[in-house]
Amino acid sequence: MKKLIGLTGAGISAESGLQTFRDHNGLWEQHRIEDVATPEAWKRHPERVLDFYNRRRRQALEARPNSAHTGLVTLEATYKVHIITQNVDNLHEQAGSTSVLHLHGSLFSKCSDRDRRIAAPVFEDIPLDSKAPDGGRWRPDIVWFGEAVEQYGPALDLVKTADVLVVIGTSLQVYPAAGLVDFVPYGAPIYVIDPDPGRQFNRFTTVIAQKATAGMTALLDML
Repeated sequence: MKKLIGLTGAGISAESGLQTFRDHNGLWEQHRIEDVATPEAWKRHPERVLDFYNRRRRQALEARPNSAHTGLVTLEATYKVHIITQNVDNLHEQAGSTSVLHLHGSLFSKCSDRDRRIAAPVFEDIPLDSKAPDGGRWRPDIVWFGEAVEQYGPALDLVKTADVLVVIGTSLQVYPAAGLVDFVPYGAPIYVIDPDPGRQFNRFTTVIAQKATAGMTALLDML
């Protein structure tokens, strides 16, 4: 079976009711990055950071996969599908995808602020001052601004072996995730589902200028 890599971003979750970050009225218009998504914010005001992510986790728990998520599952019948997502929700897993790499972490994991390798699942609010086994505080297992994207290496290894790349709901403006597209093997077809693609692509690229759900319907007809 050919290997299909799906690279997904906030646009695929938006149709399940989860707010994006950069669109009008997105999360970054309502919250300063410096206040909720940096190691410095965690040191200054951990209660504010926890409140932000606890609320996001509750919202994610109420969301359900849409037809773009389930469409990727459908493709597993004919392709070996691996998903690399910039999203921190679990909608791909809810839909039934069997291989999901979370590039920027997950709302449903917590880790020690002393050693991020110490992690555990979490589906409830993380209380202030709850302790990890090493004595550190439990914090959201999310890659904050200024932190290394440790899953970039495994993601890059996947992209380098892609027979097909499908980009859904990401404008590819944020690095290092945006740079993954540059490592797709020469000649491998790339399909980009986005109503307003944010960059130029090579001649092997097909742009489907629609939202994720409508674009997935079109993609399934093409593949």
